[in-house]
Amino acid sequence: MSSDEQQRVFRDVLRGLPTWDNGLARFDTGDVPDVPVVLFQRWFVEAVGAGAVEPHAMALATVDGDGRPDVRTLLLHDADERGWHFASHATSAKGRQLAASPWAALGFYWPAQGRQVRVRGAVSAAGSAESRADLAVRSTGALAAALTGRQSEVLGSTEELARASGAAWERARAEPDAPVPTWTAYVLDADEVEFFQGDAQRRHVRLRYRRTDSGWVRELLWP
Repeated sequence: MSSDEQQRVFRDVLRGLPTWDNGLARFDTGDVPDVPVVLFQRWFVEAVGAGAVEPHAMALATVDGDGRPDVRTLLLHDADERGWHFASHATSAKGRQLAASPWAALGFYWPAQGRQVRVRGAVSAAGSAESRADLAVRSTGALAAALTGRQSEVLGSTEELARASGAAWERARAEPDAPVPTWTAYVLDADEVEFFQGDAQRRHVRLRYRRTDSGWVRELLWP
């Protein structure tokens, strides 16, 4: 297939995709809690109940040293009164970027319900004890990946990765509490959280929580 044919096929497929025609969830903005994390927890549980695949997967956006945006997908570890929790190596690209500019944004998308949640705020790194506890409750595979380390560094070959990963898996099985000094738990303390509910008539509902000196303010936004 030529590049022109591939472009045509891509556009035909892209333009033919259905978008929120029916079966979307409803969102009564008159019945929402005072703080956004409670509504997030409610929506998260509803997404799981609706059969969402990996509902804890989220986009994390940061900026690099030149102010250029960077984004990747990772997993949510918790959401509570402190904020939204995730973890990574402090030596990874995201870890270095957060150390230099500790602000970030999160994005969740649950397509079956036509819902998304956007979270923005300051990010802080937890101490070593909390970071160790975060890794301790995860799977053997997660520990092996953490032990493999060197995240975002240039890889010489897939064989090099296979050797390092194999050794890490052996150690993870033998030492389920093996320390990973660079593993760091992070918490995003939100100052803005938006809940978006799609609508088949494109009258999308957008509710933003915005933190002020006197507490959270709730605002509807034009779609």
